[in-house]
Amino acid sequence: MINFTLKQFRYFEALARHGHFGRAAETCSISQPALSMQIKELEAALGTDLFERGARHVRLTSFGEAFALRVRDILRSVDELADIARAAQTQLVGRLRIGVIPTIAPYLLPTIIGNLMRLNADLDLQLRETVTPKLLAELAEGRLDTAIVALPVSESSLTEVPLFSEDFVLIRPAEDEGKPVPSRERLREMRLLLLEEGHCFRDQALSFCNMSAAPPRELLDGSSLSTLVQMVSAGIGVTLIPEMAIAVETRSASVSVARFGEPKPQRMVGMVWRKTSPLAKQLLQVAELVRFSAESLRAQHGAI
Repeated sequence: MINFTLKQFRYFEALARHGHFGRAAETCSISQPALSMQIKELEAALGTDLFERGARHVRLTSFGEAFALRVRDILRSVDELADIARAAQTQLVGRLRIGVIPTIAPYLLPTIIGNLMRLNADLDLQLRETVTPKLLAELAEGRLDTAIVALPVSESSLTEVPLFSEDFVLIRPAEDEGKPVPSRERLREMRLLLLEEGHCFRDQALSFCNMSAAPPRELLDGSSLSTLVQMVSAGIGVTLIPEMAIAVETRSASVSVARFGEPKPQRMVGMVWRKTSPLAKQLLQVAELVRFSAESLRAQHGAI
């Protein structure tokens, strides 16, 4: 009989995900030699290689790919057992893994974290900031409990809970203060700075400007809202940002903020989690706390 351990499975899954011993070891909080030894012991027990080892990266063998699918199912089931135990508690305890998109995380997370920790100081809060497609993939794989994203995501396996809507505002150079706000058609003729491919905020801005129907004359990409606002400050173009970002992103930039007339560009922010999650009741409580955090931020800055 072959004996496996959950520790070996977690080390294997981390290496399969990162394709690099150093990054996998860092994720698992162990030394690289210790992780390598555990993988070798697992391969010896199986009697076959799980990875092809290269100079800089490792990749799964054909057997390793099939093995990875089963291991991920096992680890997800084990995590769900822990979730069932946590779900029996009157309040959220233990680990809570939250994913957040980059156009929300810097502005709302500090308030959310503070409110969550006041609710339960012993909560093991683990945060992940990345774009929506990656968050949804990690939710499906059981590596996140919930994610705060722009809705809808239209995934049949996920519960979607709308929390609040917010407008987008136009960021222009400071010298444009007081000028008429350009129409959608006029925006298409301007040098518009947007987030790079993969960000849902980019898609929402393009949709508002109806740029899918006709390509913009000049369109420049940035990696973050901070970068875009600083580019506007330098006179390179104009950009759109969500209301919650105004206070943070404009405080050190020579820019002006303009609001659009109707119909205003907006997004709906919400939380999503797996429909099968045993933590559904607790996550609804977290959703209410996120909504409260957004309302607190609105009251503080007059935004959102």
